Amino acid sequence: MANPLFNALGGQQMNPMAQLVADARKLRQTMQNPRAEVERLVHTGQMSQEDFNRYSQIAQQIVGSGVFK
Repeated sequence: MANPLFNALGGQQMNPMAQLVADARKLRQTMQNPRAEVERLVHTGQMSQEDFNRYSQIAQQIVGSGVFK
């Protein structure tokens, strides 16, 4: 029996970290001013300050790992 999630993803398996890096690169290409976008999300309440702090820590860990070099 086929895995429905696997089929929904087009039958392709991708390492979760590789997918995260690919998504981040795509986002980086499409977003002109990331800082302004994050500030807008926090200001409008679409992102809480707590979420921002948590995501910021995750981003610092990823950048510090050298994945984007």
